[in-house]
Amino acid sequence: MKVVVVGSINLDLVVQADRFPKVGETLFGLDSQMLPGGKGANQAVAAARLGADVTMIGCVGKDAYGEIVLKNFQENQVDTSCIKQVAAPTGVAYITIAENDNSIILVQGANACVDRSVVAEYKTQILAADIVITQCEIPLDTIEYLIDFCAENNICLVLNPAPTPEIAPEYLAKATFLTPNEIEINQLFQQDAQSVLQEYPNQIIMTYGSKGVRYHDGEKLVEVPSYKVPVVDTTGAGDTFNAAFAVAYGQNQEIESAIKFANLAASKTVQGLGAQPAMPRIAELTEE
Repeated sequence: MKVVVVGSINLDLVVQADRFPKVGETLFGLDSQMLPGGKGANQAVAAARLGADVTMIGCVGKDAYGEIVLKNFQENQVDTSCIKQVAAPTGVAYITIAENDNSIILVQGANACVDRSVVAEYKTQILAADIVITQCEIPLDTIEYLIDFCAENNICLVLNPAPTPEIAPEYLAKATFLTPNEIEINQLFQQDAQSVLQEYPNQIIMTYGSKGVRYHDGEKLVEVPSYKVPVVDTTGAGDTFNAAFAVAYGQNQEIESAIKFANLAASKTVQGLGAQPAMPRIAELTEE
């Protein structure tokens, strides 16, 4: 099953602390790590670990961080032939983990270079995909171009609208699936979530974190519960969910079944530290 991910590639600089610092305050941290990340890269690695044949389309810098993330892709069996090395520095995310949550500052870097020409250059790979995944850490113009291209060619597209883009409703309507969380759905549509889900049946898959997932099946609101597990780090859980949903749906599972599989995969991720290091492999996804 062929998955193409178009999106961001970062290096995550992660620090752990007992709590988040106040403005102007300096705290001693508990630990720090340098980990490959970026929502696009996370989703590509997660999909590959779940058994998909994955190609990543994106940009990195001609720098040490770029070499680290490219090596990581190769170690996770992600095809890097559609990743361009550009003059801009590789994107960086500064992540603080505390109080069972995280805060992130993102420096876009080379991700800003993922323009229409990059997508156009790799149209052949996109056309060969069973499913395409994208997010919103690359330019909005590129996302709109990709949405149009997939819609015109009947390619299944999962749009993870994070961070929330200022995107026109007609583009949202063209995506096969939208996967916002509760905050993102309110920002995108500025109306209550239940009304939005009813307006977009079997299209909007809304995640509620520990509360599970909701969507409308055309007749009723469906709630799919999450798995109750001890939480170590929520970083990357949403990316795992998106990748796992895409893999399951691309293998012809029904929407609810694909969501259950995605919830299980995400529940494994939150039990480990970091985004990609905690992402499960397919053999780990057995219900206990």
